[in-house]
Amino acid sequence: MPSRLLSHLPTDLQVATIDFKHTTMLDSHSHFYCDAFDNDREAVVARAREAGVRHVILPNENLESVPRLAAMREQYPGYISMTLGLHPEDVHDDYHDVLDQMHPMFDQYPVIAIGEIGIDLYWDKTWRIQQQHALDIQLHWCHELDLPFIIHCREGLDDILDVIDHLDCPVPRGVFHSFTGTPEDVARIRQRGDFYFGVNGIVTFKKSAVPQLLPVIGLDRLLLETDSPYLAPVPNRGKRNESANIPYINAFIGNALGVNPEEVSAATDRNAASLFGLEL
Repeated sequence: MPSRLLSHLPTDLQVATIDFKHTTMLDSHSHFYCDAFDNDREAVVARAREAGVRHVILPNENLESVPRLAAMREQYPGYISMTLGLHPEDVHDDYHDVLDQMHPMFDQYPVIAIGEIGIDLYWDKTWRIQQQHALDIQLHWCHELDLPFIIHCREGLDDILDVIDHLDCPVPRGVFHSFTGTPEDVARIRQRGDFYFGVNGIVTFKKSAVPQLLPVIGLDRLLLETDSPYLAPVPNRGKRNESANIPYINAFIGNALGVNPEEVSAATDRNAASLFGLEL
């Protein structure tokens, strides 16, 4: 393991395995229902359990992913929770039809949130207006169904805040997942509501500005997440990510905030349980 990757990490992260025997953690955002895990999904779940991850939330992306999420929830009852929503990268001209098909599924599946939803203009701005409309509709679902949201935001914060500002219903509760904004962005978001912020492996990257955001956000509004199979933390950066990497993120946050890992895990689990209505 190259020492340059370890220079900014606490000592206990400089070993291949972290012992979290007395720590349990929740992965609030994982996609290990996707085909990247088709060959070893059971082993991935086993590794997550062994690492101390006691619950995993799987955010939906589109109509096609719903059966996969539902199957995993049935296969691992009490360990997996699922959400429903249309990912902004899957919003196209047919988004009204897709959302019309998705809405009745809230009566079919025991979902805990609406997501992941939001705005993504990083690669393509073609569907910007459609993404705004789809977000507005799904934020109204949050109010209608009394469910929180999971927001995906990539080059789209101005648009998301504009949609929130023009809601004709109370602003729902929710989390801005994989948050990598600025302190000013945190302040702008908090002007609209008392939201949570999801932090994943990006916090461990050498040039990441996320560590400086942690005290601005505060431990009482942080959620741990992996966003697997993407964004694996140091020391596994570049590899397929999975929930078993949560301890690295947990320990890094603790080091950055000057608290022990158990305090981080207790607070972030409590935050997730409060937001999503989980009994852990």
